[in-house]
Amino acid sequence: MRHVDALIAELAPNGVEFKALGDFTKLVRGNGMPKVDLTDAGVGAIHYGQIYTMYGAWATTTFSFVTPDTAAKLAKADPGDIIITNTSENLDDVGKAVAWLGDKQIVTGGHATIIKHDLEPKYLSYWFQSPAFYAQKRALATGTKVIDVSARQLAKVRIPVPPLEVQREIVRILDQFAELEVGLKAELEAELEARRRQYAYYRDSLLMAGEKDIAAWKPLGELYDPSSGLSKSASQFGFGQPFLSFKTVFNNQVIPPELSNLVNSTEAEQARYSIRAGDVFVTRTSEDLEGLGRSCAALRDYPRATFNGFTKRLRPKEAGAIEAQFAAYFFRSSLFKAQIARMAVLSTRISLNDDILLRVRIPAPPIQAQKRVIAILNKLDARSNELSVGLPGEVAVRRKQYEYYRDGLLTFDAATA
Repeated sequence: MRHVDALIAELAPNGVEFKALGDFTKLVRGNGMPKVDLTDAGVGAIHYGQIYTMYGAWATTTFSFVTPDTAAKLAKADPGDIIITNTSENLDDVGKAVAWLGDKQIVTGGHATIIKHDLEPKYLSYWFQSPAFYAQKRALATGTKVIDVSARQLAKVRIPVPPLEVQREIVRILDQFAELEVGLKAELEAELEARRRQYAYYRDSLLMAGEKDIAAWKPLGELYDPSSGLSKSASQFGFGQPFLSFKTVFNNQVIPPELSNLVNSTEAEQARYSIRAGDVFVTRTSEDLEGLGRSCAALRDYPRATFNGFTKRLRPKEAGAIEAQFAAYFFRSSLFKAQIARMAVLSTRISLNDDILLRVRIPAPPIQAQKRVIAILNKLDARSNELSVGLPGEVAVRRKQYEYYRDGLLTFDAATA
């Protein structure tokens, strides 16, 4: 930042001139181009909706295209132009800009404006991320459900226009920050994935409990009685008694203390589809193998609660033969996945029926050994969850640092007469 300050002191000693966007640029409003016009080849096209989710501050390639005939009717963006959104359901996404740095002309459609200018393209795109622009667009925006900042309103936005050399130095610094952020994110994601693999290895090793011969494990049919869950019409949900949903089973190793989902169930249904301590619930259908057999253990009784029809309840035949949490860990392991991969019914959705489930073999060491494994895996699980939260948190901290420096670089003293 010191070098930028020195450049400004040298090249703009009286301060930086602020200009209304409409006074020194040409704003071209986009038109047409619904998503049905987009193709996989042809003339490059940036749809306004893609700017929110698929593009950063600049781009050299497009994700979509249109036919030459369609392109002829649309607004044209030349290399160096800015494409900025005019509408969104929230203020944050209105005025999101992308600098087109490809080597060919592309097109855009409605709800976007092309800004043709003589500035450093990335400088202008970065400035549209700044608090100074946010404050102005908030004052200019109209609408409630759909927020709009029209091209006419954008023309009123006042932008600092430092000398071109200053713009380029700011871009150089911000590009470095952006590269560091991307590199850090990739590094932390790789670290997180490595820890997950390490955790999975230890989990599977502990679950085998020294017995690597699957033939020596017990079939689930010797340990559990399976039952399918409750099916109801949509109108019966949202009121009534506690209900264990597919999503809850999928996302939790242990059933939460309170079930937030409700269903209108009878006493007979509550008795038939009950949830007791020691029960294990397994997802029985999924679009992929990873989502099949996700499990959740009941560590206490849930009076009047029932469970959903897309899961299987495994109720122990003999109390104390196997710990519910030990079984739940097993169902999330590669030891289980490898078995059902060989037996699952493959179609549009992958299914897990009683015949398959009861043939799955599970290690069943003495109860004390199971409890030791559970204690170790609970600690490993907690540590893994801490990493899942901590590493992304570090990325967020670095992102805040980047935004602080970016906003500082894009803040100028206005020129004095």
